[in-house]
Amino acid sequence: MREEASEMSEDEEAGGAKERWAPDLGGGGEGGGSAVPFSDRVLEIVLENVLQFLTSRRDRNAASLVCRSWYRAEAQTRRDLFIGNCYAVAPRRATERFRGVRSIVLKGKPRFADFSLVPYGWGAHFSSWLFAMAPVYPWLERICLKRMTIADDDLSRIAHSFPLFKDLTLICCDGFSTVGLAIIADKCRHLRVLDLIEDYLEDEDDDEVVDWISRFPETTTSLESLVFDCVAGAFNFEALEALVARSPGLRRLRVNHHVTLEQLRRLMARAPQLTHLGTGAFRSGSVGAEAELDLTSSFAASKSLVCLSGFREVEPEYLPAIYLVCANLTSLNFSFANLTAEELKPVIQHCRNLRTFWVLDTVGDEGLLAVSQACRDLRELRVFPLDATEDSEGSVSDIGLQAISEGCRKLQSILYFCQQMTNAAVIAMSKNCPDLVVFRLCIMGRHRPDRITGEPMDEGFGAIVMNCKKLTRLSVSGLLTDKALAYIGKYGKLVRTLSVAFAGNSDLGLRYVLEGCSGLQKLEIRDSPFSDSALLCGVHHYYNMRFLWMNSCKLSMRGCKDVAERLPNLIVEVITDGTTNDAEEVERLYMYRSLEGPRNDAPPFVKIL
Repeated sequence: MREEASEMSEDEEAGGAKERWAPDLGGGGEGGGSAVPFSDRVLEIVLENVLQFLTSRRDRNAASLVCRSWYRAEAQTRRDLFIGNCYAVAPRRATERFRGVRSIVLKGKPRFADFSLVPYGWGAHFSSWLFAMAPVYPWLERICLKRMTIADDDLSRIAHSFPLFKDLTLICCDGFSTVGLAIIADKCRHLRVLDLIEDYLEDEDDDEVVDWISRFPETTTSLESLVFDCVAGAFNFEALEALVARSPGLRRLRVNHHVTLEQLRRLMARAPQLTHLGTGAFRSGSVGAEAELDLTSSFAASKSLVCLSGFREVEPEYLPAIYLVCANLTSLNFSFANLTAEELKPVIQHCRNLRTFWVLDTVGDEGLLAVSQACRDLRELRVFPLDATEDSEGSVSDIGLQAISEGCRKLQSILYFCQQMTNAAVIAMSKNCPDLVVFRLCIMGRHRPDRITGEPMDEGFGAIVMNCKKLTRLSVSGLLTDKALAYIGKYGKLVRTLSVAFAGNSDLGLRYVLEGCSGLQKLEIRDSPFSDSALLCGVHHYYNMRFLWMNSCKLSMRGCKDVAERLPNLIVEVITDGTTNDAEEVERLYMYRSLEGPRNDAPPFVKIL
């Protein structure tokens, strides 16, 4: 999933002393119910007026640890609440402490939330949170959920509970349908943002889809962002066109694949003020040369556009229509467009100010060379696989990676899927792009070595952690020995999120990481030879981490129970097939910190130790 690659603020962690288990809940002091002396209350009022200007979550959590009065004042002035794991704290505990919240961001399922690893029905239901929030937060304006299950009834409750509600963003969520969307559109009269990103809707069949677009107010709306490219069903285009026309503040619009180029042109004519446009399908339908010319004119008139995305079912002959806006683009997303280097290069050559570029690996090394020559200010690059199977040949390699490192030296974040790589290319990137904060190299297939030397990829990843001093997120793959993990443990002191696949020779590799990476918050491991002994060596550190995920390793039920006994405040979940016993290997382990103890909504296939 494209949005799964982009974790919102995941590299920030909050915590505190006594409530250090709950991300963004701060801690310190007893908050208590004793009477506050008048002089102290005056000081708290002064402090509250100062703290309202403090916006960083980390700074706020630090302030809450100073003393009891700071703890109370920080809670009183908190308006934005971030919960990185919906099971880290009980909803009531959060709402009792923070009474003036206007915005909440809540995350649910583990990041490996595809059905092969986290079965459907694992949990992360929004209902319990909503029931706690509704009577306490009457002025709530924004809800952002990621990897949560939210029902149509929940959407209805949102619409009826928060009269000033303005912003609903659902990312990789499921459980709802166009019925719930219709209620939001109808009842939330102050709505500014409705963003549906990589969601799975329950009514995928066209005959079940409700005409939710028509339910928006017939008067001028406050809409600023409308994103629904993941809604697969057809919709009422005339209603959308009318909605866009009566939304003068609309700046961000992403439509689904049912919108043709002719319809896109009509939408752009209604909203020349758009800054972000998701085109849906980029195909003609049944239009002719005159419509092509009109489309070019529409893009020429859209002088505010800085971001283009969508481009599903692309017909390359229509791409020249976007040339006139390319010079202004800072973000371009072709991650669903099956285009070759020859088809992409003319577009890329016009994008001289691009900062963010997402593309399929069909771009090839040749296309990446064109990117390196044209996009000198590039900060983020993501290259996704058209075919993610291990046997696919792939179209990008070390050649493309090295070209990017030589031409895009301001790069800060890269996600790169490929079938073959060399240490030399990775070392070159570490030297040419020292400002890298995120480096995710996914060499598909198991234990792929340096394609030229046949050696492990140890030295390449070692160079990344040694030379990129700002690195906070790292994904490693390919043929890797314990030596690579030793490099990470020794030099990756700022790494907060680490993903490991097919790596290591022995338990020693995981020990290097757990004992060396003191700032580690999130650790994901798959298909690696780590056993109970490696798991136990991290007991001293797990309380300081947000979560640990391991699958297809060599863990036993007995070893997982040992960790659970040693760390009673850590939640240890084993995802089973219903037959696992103490002597059998554990296929999937998920451990996370929580203030509340085991959850009460675990399905039968989840065993909490």
